[in-house]
Amino acid sequence: MPFYVAAPLSTVDPTLASGAAIPIESRAAGELRLPGVALDPPGGGVRNPAFDVTPAALITAFFTERGTIEAPYDFSAPPR
Repeated sequence: MPFYVAAPLSTVDPTLASGAAIPIESRAAGELRLPGVALDPPGGGVRNPAFDVTPAALITAFFTERGTIEAPYDFSAPPR
């Protein structure tokens, strides 16, 4: 099944060897909790990553404001 990423070109970093080098920002648990509503079990924790990283091998193409970038990814060429 094709998988497409729509993102600003500024979020693509072709200098990284893999997505494992991307630090994932952890956000506050309070962003997921509603006042007076317990969604997590007592004593449980909340993990709230700001985003995740899709392995490049699973991405069919990137749609950016400058055009489309398709595999094999050549970031030295302008998007078409």
